[in-house]
Amino acid sequence: MVQKDRYIRFDWAVKRLLRNKANFGVLEGFLTVLLGEPIRIVEILESEGNQQRENDKFNRVDIKARNSKDEIIIVEVQNTREIYYLERILFGVAKAITEHIELGELYSQVKKVYSISILYFDIGKGNDYLYHGQNSFVGVHTGDFLEVTTKEKDAIVRKLPAEIFPEYFLIRVNEFNKVAVTPLEEWIEYLKTGIIRPDTKAPGLEEARRKLIYYNMDRAEQLAYDEHINAVMIQNDVLSTAADEGREEGRQEGRQEGMAEGRQEGLAEGRQEGLAEGRQKGLAEGRQEEKIENARTMKSLNIPSEVIHQVTGLSIKDIEEL
Repeated sequence: MVQKDRYIRFDWAVKRLLRNKANFGVLEGFLTVLLGEPIRIVEILESEGNQQRENDKFNRVDIKARNSKDEIIIVEVQNTREIYYLERILFGVAKAITEHIELGELYSQVKKVYSISILYFDIGKGNDYLYHGQNSFVGVHTGDFLEVTTKEKDAIVRKLPAEIFPEYFLIRVNEFNKVAVTPLEEWIEYLKTGIIRPDTKAPGLEEARRKLIYYNMDRAEQLAYDEHINAVMIQNDVLSTAADEGREEGRQEGRQEGMAEGRQEGLAEGRQEGLAEGRQKGLAEGRQEEKIENARTMKSLNIPSEVIHQVTGLSIKDIEEL
C-alpha cells in the first residue's frame, strides 16, 4: 500500500525544493521558530556553497533575510559532517561574511550572520539537543560586558559585540527524545524523524506537509532523493564503524604498549578520520554499480541523459553507452 505521508528530509529539501521562492514559507517558519522573531526571506544567495553538485551531499545554504527590525541578516544552514565539524562551521561563517560584501564597501555593510548546524551524529558530552553560542567581551577583572560605541545614521549608539558577531546554533537531532509540545520541538521532531503531525500549527510545518511529500516528486527526483538518503546512511555507518574500530584498535595498541587508559581514547580519536576516509573511498567504488543500475532504470523510463547525469554523476557518454 502506498504511503501517502512520507515527507522529504529537510537536508534534501533545503538544497533543492526550498530554493524556490514559492516554498520560502517553510524556511521562514523554521527560522522564525528558531530565532524567536519573524523572519522574511529576501533571496537564496548564489555562492560557492550553494552550488548543486552530485557529490554535494552535506553542504551549506546561505539565505538573505530581514528580521523583525527590518534589518538585513545572513542565515547560513549546514548539514554538517562529523570530521572537523567545528572547523567546517567556522569556515562556513567566514565564507558567508566575505562572499556577501563587495570589495571596497564599508565595514558597516558587513551583515550579521546566524549559523545553524543540523547535526545527525554525537558531538560529545552535553545534555541538551539545542545549543546557542555568541561572542562577548568580558572584563578579566570586573566581569562586566563591554559595550562598543559606534556611529549609525549620524547617531552615536552603543552595541554589544554579540549584536554584530555571528551567532551559532547547534541542533543535536539525535538527542531529542521527548514528546513535541512547542513549535520548536515539533520542528526538531521533523528533523529527526521526518514526521509532521496532521494538526500542526508550527510556522512552516503546515506548509511543509503540503509541499514536501515524497510521492509528489517525479521518478527521476525520487531516484535522486533515494540515492542521497543512501549516501547519508553510508556516511553515518562509515563514521560509526570507524569510530568503533578505532577505539578497539586504540585499546589494543594501548595495552600492548603499556600506555595508560587515558591515552587509549586519544589514540582512537586520532584514527577516526583516516579510517572514515579510507572506508568512504572503498564504499564509493562499490556504489558505482548502483549508480549504473539507477541510470539504466531512468533510461528505460525515457528520462533525458542530461537529467540522468545530474542525478547519478555519470558522464553523458557512459549513459548513452548503457
